Amino acid sequence: MSTLWTPGGDHPVDPDDPATEPAEPNLGGMSPDDMSPEDRQNAEDMARDMAAVQEQLASMPAAVVIANHAMGLYELAAIHLSKKPANLPETAVAIDAMAGVVEKLPGRLGEAEDTLKAALHQIRMAYVKFEQAARIAEVADSHGSGEQDTENGSGPDEG
Repeated sequence: MSTLWTPGGDHPVDPDDPATEPAEPNLGGMSPDDMSPEDRQNAEDMARDMAAVQEQLASMPAAVVIANHAMGLYELAAIHLSKKPANLPETAVAIDAMAGVVEKLPGRLGEAEDTLKAALHQIRMAYVKFEQAARIAEVADSHGSGEQDTENGSGPDEG
């Protein structure tokens, strides 16, 4: 008897148990018999398309697929930085995720590795600039509108 590991621990699996047979695809509670011929054809077409995409993905080197996803994380970070105001916490998540891939796979990302390292450096530098600008704006906002403090006679640029 074999076991299946899950975060909750190992669970015994009996291959002869009919309850462990793969379930039919979940079609929103519908069986294929409940579908109209048109819906059934659409579902079959989608299943064929998905199988073709999976086959295409399996034929590509993993480094190429991973590099593509890492660049997607770069783009996600750039999108969050471009918001007005920049969404720094979400940008940081995307940058950290990209770094997790790029920095944990040195020498394994193929010809895209140098590009990924440069892109990671670039987006980190952009993040730092946006973060500094946000801090400066926060300090300026906390100093008010520049009116003179009547109690001690100093303005925003003094003491």
